[in-house]
Amino acid sequence: MTTFITIVGLGPAGLDRLSSDVRRLLTAPDVTVFLRTRAHPAAAELLEIRDDIVAGDDLYDAADDFEQVYGALADRVLAGDGHVVYAVPGSATVGERSVTEVKRRAGSTPVEVVPGESFLELAFERAEVDPIADGVQVVDGRALPDPLPFHVATIITQVDRPEVLADVATRLGQVLPPDFRLMVLDSLGSDDERVSDVALSALTTEPCGPRTSLVVPAAAVGWHGLVHTNRRLRQECPWDAKQTHRSLVSHLIEETFEAAEAIDRLGSEAPGGDPDFGEYAVVEEELGDVLLQVVFHATLAREVGAFDVEEVAEAIRRKLVHRHPHVFGDVTADSADEVLVNWERIKAEEKQRASLMDDVPPTLPALSRAEKLQRRAASVGFDWDDLGPVLDKISEEMDELTAAVGDHDAATHELGDVLFAVTNLARKLGIDAETALRIANERFASRFRYVEASAVAEERSLEEMTLEEMDQLWDAAKGAEGAAVRPAGDMS
Repeated sequence: MTTFITIVGLGPAGLDRLSSDVRRLLTAPDVTVFLRTRAHPAAAELLEIRDDIVAGDDLYDAADDFEQVYGALADRVLAGDGHVVYAVPGSATVGERSVTEVKRRAGSTPVEVVPGESFLELAFERAEVDPIADGVQVVDGRALPDPLPFHVATIITQVDRPEVLADVATRLGQVLPPDFRLMVLDSLGSDDERVSDVALSALTTEPCGPRTSLVVPAAAVGWHGLVHTNRRLRQECPWDAKQTHRSLVSHLIEETFEAAEAIDRLGSEAPGGDPDFGEYAVVEEELGDVLLQVVFHATLAREVGAFDVEEVAEAIRRKLVHRHPHVFGDVTADSADEVLVNWERIKAEEKQRASLMDDVPPTLPALSRAEKLQRRAASVGFDWDDLGPVLDKISEEMDELTAAVGDHDAATHELGDVLFAVTNLARKLGIDAETALRIANERFASRFRYVEASAVAEERSLEEMTLEEMDQLWDAAKGAEGAAVRPAGDMS
């Protein structure tokens, strides 16, 4: 039965780098020694000194995942006799999940930890990185964080297999250029130490093993790079320097509509169905343009001490958490409709609205504002349960519009009611009315171009054609695309 556990770190290389106290402990005849793995220089040397050491390599082969390995290692250590010494590569306090598991399961059994030298100290020296002055992040190559920023130097550990190296190279290639230089570190502190400077494009050709790590120098790329670049442009570019919140509004609106158009082209099922990566590339570009506008406004606000872009991100994060109590709290919501009801209720409490109709911006496109007003009302049950009454309402409003023809003011009023009722139908069908009309606009424009091109082919002008002749060309355009919409003025 285990009576005492000492966990020691074997350092980055051989036994010669360990303190004399740790070496004496590892070779003491009255202790039981367990190794996490044989695949380490100090472990290999220790196995030559004594033959009664048990290593945990067999557990890696038998387990389905690392969590099982860590649990099995802990159980093995806790099942040892008397004073047990558990030796792990590097420092016992850096990246050693099995050590955490031993401590968690030890119960009343005393556990002493002797950390040992981590390979990180050697990595900092080889890469000439001061972790305090320069900043550094250390991540696991087998479980890279997402997103992965590069605003400080990054050490990627446990790049121990070619498939891990390939995955890391792919992730780096998402934001870093092919000629970006990084360091490959292997077997630090040993006679066969290898430090290579390689281009990202050649990274997958590098050998790797249990003691391989990468050092990625700090780079102004990705999110942090965008913020940094925008701030520099604000200081050094004459156009950026003269912008105000008001002058940028038109750009924000324009970029938003261009992004919406690009998203429309993905199709109504996206991200379902077969992705069109060409169209997704356009969406990526347009979303970048929108994101720039957000960052730019945050940069301007930062100049007067109002807020910064990180505060914008944190504010919306907190809002999402608060408005999703069914995810982050104890509220139950089993359908999207229930989620929307909770959302509107919480939002009303936050904003202390006197009415559900408050704070729906009048500057929204009319169809979008109509839909939002309707959703607000529906959140408290002011809505029809099925489509029948919705269709009846459209018919009613059409009758009233017909009766109002000849009276401009009355017809304007009734036409608005028709459009509002049609928007309600779109909402009930789960269709965005603004998107539907935008698609119809493009369809109309495409067909009319067909009519124009057909007239040119016949060496005629549209002015010379009758409506019936143009209508025949329109039907041909419809037949070519298999659509179903009539031109303005077509009463057939």
